[in-house]
Amino acid sequence: MENSNEKYIKLKNDIGLFGSSPEIEEIIRIIQMVAPTDLSVLINGESGTGKELVAKAIHKLSKRSKQTLISVNTGAIPEGILESELFGHEKGSFTGATGQKKGYFEAADKGTIFLDEIGEMSLKTQVKLLRVLEESEFMRVGATSTQKVDVRLIAATNKNLEIAVKEKEFRQDLYYRLKAVTINIQPLRSRKEDISILVSKFRDDFVKSQNITVKGFSPEALQLLKEYSWTGNVRELRNFVETALILNKGQVVNSNYVRNNLNLGEETPTSHNLPVPLNLPREQAEREIIYRTLLSLKMDVNEIKDFLFTRNQNTFTQSDYELPVNNFDNDSNELKPTTMAGMERELIKQTLIKFSGSRRKTARALQISERTLYRKIKEYGL
Repeated sequence: MENSNEKYIKLKNDIGLFGSSPEIEEIIRIIQMVAPTDLSVLINGESGTGKELVAKAIHKLSKRSKQTLISVNTGAIPEGILESELFGHEKGSFTGATGQKKGYFEAADKGTIFLDEIGEMSLKTQVKLLRVLEESEFMRVGATSTQKVDVRLIAATNKNLEIAVKEKEFRQDLYYRLKAVTINIQPLRSRKEDISILVSKFRDDFVKSQNITVKGFSPEALQLLKEYSWTGNVRELRNFVETALILNKGQVVNSNYVRNNLNLGEETPTSHNLPVPLNLPREQAEREIIYRTLLSLKMDVNEIKDFLFTRNQNTFTQSDYELPVNNFDNDSNELKPTTMAGMERELIKQTLIKFSGSRRKTARALQISERTLYRKIKEYGL
């Protein structure tokens, strides 16, 4: 007969949450308590921390486990069609609506729906979502009558909804309705004791899926992995582990590989011949390089602009050559949002921080679509 410890280990394996940190233990405890109910759950956490994994665990342990779980990343769906995707539409309700369509809520009836990046949802759609939560009913776009639905809602966000409420970007009533049960997932850098367990799990999964033989990571390499900040969290760690195993097939992944590929060397590389003091912390040195590179590029562009203006002043106005974004605050030397190639990852990261994780504001500041921003965040592990 299984003892309680064996049952707990089996539970962790079944729901796919691995780690030994107090934070992970607390998340599992909350999942066990809330899963059997129909209460809505709000999951807070940075990108890459495993919010969808927690949602799947809740569904798996719920009484709806044999029904459908539908996951929707609301931040990746353009605002103009999100309402139709969630609630469906009637034929002829808008241009291109050639037939009746079921939405995600209707498809998830009797089951669970997971709405990721709910903080990016427009206020108009939030009203309709609140109605589903309070009345268990919705209306298709273009319809004249409501439909009943039995759905358990799990939502997730990487932004501070309390701040969003204060800034009138998120409805207060919906926020209070969602936050009754809240699960906070700490970033990987705050629970470093989970890294060794996760590395072993990712290694075993990769060996099984690829049918290859690997020797894993040396103790020194594992220690370096624990010292890294992992801004992309568990997703970034998994990508790094899988890449390291492929590139070191048949060999132990040593500390030199980790140090070189995570830029953990004693000296920070200095491109473009721009001197940077070597006694600076790594992140500060990298920021200094980016700043000086952008400043150099900005000066070059300004010189070209002035040259063109001088040569063509009878044809063009100087405003034709103005930079679309002012990249610097001359008083504080603060890096401003930009989209220059080669520094995309760092600039997207800093812009997300500037706007408290709001993808809508970040995309607007970087002058790219929300869909493009979502793709790049996923690509860079942000």
